[in-house]
This record gives sequence, structure tokens and C-alpha cells, in this order.
Amino acid sequence: MKDIEDLKNKALGDIKSADSLQRLQEIKSHYLGRKGIITSLLKEIKNLPVEERKEFGKRINDLKLTLQEALGRKEKELQKKHLERSLAEEWIDLTIPFEGGCGTLHPITLTLERIVTIFRGMGFTVEEGPQIELERYNFDMLNIPPDHPARDMQDTFYVNKEGYLLRTHTSPVQIRTMLKNQPPIQMIAPGKVYRRDDDPTHSPMFHQVEGLVVNTDANLKHMKFVLENFLKSFFASDLPVRFRASYFPFTEPSAEVDIGCLICNSKGCRVCKESGWLEVMGCGMVHPTVLENCGIDPEVYQGFAFGMGVERLAMLFFGIDNIKLFYENNIRFLKQF
Repeated sequence: MKDIEDLKNKALGDIKSADSLQRLQEIKSHYLGRKGIITSLLKEIKNLPVEERKEFGKRINDLKLTLQEALGRKEKELQKKHLERSLAEEWIDLTIPFEGGCGTLHPITLTLERIVTIFRGMGFTVEEGPQIELERYNFDMLNIPPDHPARDMQDTFYVNKEGYLLRTHTSPVQIRTMLKNQPPIQMIAPGKVYRRDDDPTHSPMFHQVEGLVVNTDANLKHMKFVLENFLKSFFASDLPVRFRASYFPFTEPSAEVDIGCLICNSKGCRVCKESGWLEVMGCGMVHPTVLENCGIDPEVYQGFAFGMGVERLAMLFFGIDNIKLFYENNIRFLKQF
């Protein structure tokens, strides 16, 4: 029992003297790790006389709790000191005149401006809408059924007030535009959208540009012409473009749009998974139910819609392989633009 008390004093002394989070972690592993002293002592209980096991086990568990509490307090203390040191060392006086260059537009901003300029040149208007959206506009009026996977919590950020969410696409802007204006309509909706994605090619917040054309003559040939011309103008190249049959609840028929791989010139590489093609957007003819939901007669009018991820296009245009580079605000990265 005296050895346990000595061990306690020694451990508390080591914790108190720790001068960094790394050193504290080493102490924690030494005493409480899988191969630490406390774990070894607990394994020795079976070798003690039966009448001593209960008291010995209790003392070891009390020691373990004491050390865990001490470690927790010390960790908070060291984290506070680390933060204070970082704030002191990394503080920048913004009133000091800056020499060495001027700021540049963010690559996402550059990409958005390029997209908007091309579509404005084709006669499209630019419309905006709220980022906190009604579920009715985000799903219901777009012919997305209640049991559709896109509504699940793992895909959508819902807010506390019932019926509200962070929009998962800019399609609600199309709905609001059709409710507000009678055809002909020819618009795009750029903006931020939110989904529960987070990996090298996806972000929980990203940007989309969606487009809508509604009139008496809209058709697949018209849609194909608009999108092919946009992609060739955006990439400043006479690249191949193909349309693959797909499915979206709000368009029928629907298609995915691919371009010839810019990395390997359509020969096949790791980026395009040896296919020679890269998917860049989705599109299709507006579903008659969507037109009816917005008070537009599908017997008189028809339309087509399309949507693209801005980060996706920016990554292809600038040759960037990790979406997180857009949001880290690394000066060396941003200076390239």
C-alpha cells in the first residue's frame, strides 16, 4: 500500500511538471496506457491472497481516477497556455502598411464570374434565393417524394424550426422564379449549398450554378446546344461532350453530362478512371409535375434545367486535386490566382 501512495505522488509530480501537451501524453501513456503501470498493477490482482484483492483493487482504481482527473486539469491548462502563446506570436497588426503585392480574387470567385459571364452572354438572367430554405421549395415542389434518400439526416442539414433546412441545391431558386414570373424564363441561380459530405472531393458547403429555361419551344436539342457551347467556352477548348441517360425526380428525361478528360486528352488515366470521360453536370427536361406545382401549364410550356458544381469545374479548370485547398486560406495557394 505504501508503494501505491509513492506511485501516486510520483505520478502527480510528473503531471505537474509537464511543460507540453506532447510530454503530458507521454506521461499518460506511461501510467494509464495499455502497457502502463496502472494496467500492469491491475493484472497483478490475481496473484494476491484473496483477502487482499478487494482492498488492493480499490486503491488502484482510486489512483487511476485521481490521475485521470489530474491529467484532465493539466491538459486544459496547457491548451490555454498554447492558445495564448499562439495568439501572441501569430498576431498581425493590420494597421501596418503592407508592401509586397496586392490581393487577388479567390479561385471560386473567378470560376463563378466566368460561368455567369458566359450564361449572361447567352441571354440568361441571374437570380438569387435564401440559403435557409423551406422544405416545401427544396423538396416537395421539385417532385422529390417524402421517402427519397436526399431527405435523410445524413444528407441534409435541418435547422431547429420545423420545415426549414440549409438548401441542398439552388433548385429552390428556380421554383421561386417560376412562382414569381410567367414564361418565358431563362435564368441561372448561383450560390452556396449544404450537404453532409466531407472528403478530398466533397465539402459540407460548396457552390452550385443551376439553370432553367421555360418557354413554348424548349427541347432537348436546345438544351444540348446551350450546354455544349457553355462547356467549350468555359474550358476554351473544342472538347468532346456526351450526354448519358440518368434519373432526377424533377426532370424527365434526365441526363449526366461528361466532357473528354482534360488530363489525358480522353486517352484514359487515373483521374478519369481509365474511361477518358469526366462527369461535370446533370440536366434534363423539366418534369410536368414541377411546372404544374408552380402554376405553369405543361400543355403549353415546357422547359429544361441543368446544374453544376462550381468547385468541380474549378478543380478541372485550374488542375486542383483537393477541394479543401479552396477553404484553407493558404496564402501560397491563393497567390497562384
